[in-house]
Amino acid sequence: MKHFDITVKGKVQGVFYRASTKAVADQLGVRGTIKNEANGDVVIEAEGEPAMIEMFLEWCREGPQGAEVTTVESNEGELKNYRNFEVLKRGLFK
Repeated sequence: MKHFDITVKGKVQGVFYRASTKAVADQLGVRGTIKNEANGDVVIEAEGEPAMIEMFLEWCREGPQGAEVTTVESNEGELKNYRNFEVLKRGLFK
């Protein structure tokens, strides 16, 4: 299992990025959180098997129809043992 902190930049709010990403995470067995930031970025914490995380990162680089992803930054971090993938409201748990 690996944990990644991911920041997605571009036109990624108002295009169902969070909901679509949750659906992909659920399909891949990736657990963690996703939330919008005030600056327009989307921040994700993702945990899963390395191959599934790689596929998840590929998805993050594309996003749903209507999204225009310019940058995806990812850094490996410590496992937090999430149980599922959850969409958070902006500013929650900050």
